[in-house]
Amino acid sequence: MMTYVPILLEALIISLVLTPIIRKGAIKAGLVYMPGPRTVHNRPMPVMGGLAIFVALFITVFHRVDLGQDILGLFLGGLIVLAVGMWDDIKELRPLPKLIGQIGAALVAMGFGVRIEFITNPFGSGMIYLGLWGIPLTILWIVGMTNLVNFLDGLDGLAAGVSTIAAFALFFVALSRGQAVTSILAIALAGSALGFLPYNFNPASIFMGDAGAMALGFTLAVISVEGALKGAATIALAVPMFTLGVPIFDTIFSIVRRVHSGTPFYQADKGHIHHHLINNGFSHRGAVMLIYAITGCLGLMAVLMARFGVTLTGYILVALSLSVILVSSRKLWSSRIQAKQKGDMET
Repeated sequence: MMTYVPILLEALIISLVLTPIIRKGAIKAGLVYMPGPRTVHNRPMPVMGGLAIFVALFITVFHRVDLGQDILGLFLGGLIVLAVGMWDDIKELRPLPKLIGQIGAALVAMGFGVRIEFITNPFGSGMIYLGLWGIPLTILWIVGMTNLVNFLDGLDGLAAGVSTIAAFALFFVALSRGQAVTSILAIALAGSALGFLPYNFNPASIFMGDAGAMALGFTLAVISVEGALKGAATIALAVPMFTLGVPIFDTIFSIVRRVHSGTPFYQADKGHIHHHLINNGFSHRGAVMLIYAITGCLGLMAVLMARFGVTLTGYILVALSLSVILVSSRKLWSSRIQAKQKGDMET
């Protein structure tokens, strides 16, 4: 375990140092998000913070890991996603070109060996070889995870913090299974995102932009596939799925809501869970911290499931979920009472 602490610190420090430099460059170049009806900030904000995360990650990885095909696939595919995201941050792209870029990145990663080839047999022992079905499944997985984190990037520090928790969960599972390369990738990603977080947590001084959010999602997807190639595939893929349970369900509900209202499913709005939390009395930081807590519980569940199996994990999850629900309910009730008292005083 202690072997990986220097890797975490290296990525964290590089990200911590690079972020203010990139922030200055973005302001100087006029690369800022302006306030709008879909945003929660009220002043121009520099973007391109995702570049600091990406550079910190790969400086650390190239320093610590031999350059194999899988690492090259992660780097080149990530570079494509980063470039597409930066283009979208500078000049807003339509959904189709963005999706084509994401698929292209997934294909590049696959070309270097990043591919889901086996899954655990749910009806018995052993593994199921996917054959050609592994190609669309891998593309769907990578593109889905890439967009999932991008959809999550709606409040200061939300995407960076949740991705950090997910990366730590992947790290602990990989570490428990003796997967050294996957462990290094995961802990380096956690450090890179964590180093960016002080500048991105509310009140943020820089945004990661679509470039950073998509690069984080892409990297989490590829790291989990890397773990699947060298261990229990179902568990490796289940870790980010469980950990990112909040944005997964939020995305599903958002798509259903938009389709039901007759708007395009990919059109951004302010109907996500974090927006509802703010509208119901949570502060900006409070909403983010609550989602952190839920994500941490789900990440812990994934780690425990990989270590001890499903039954024990289920009991622990119930206890953690009840605790989070109790705390959040008390916070929400307190906020509503304060809002009511303030309204009574004003009248």
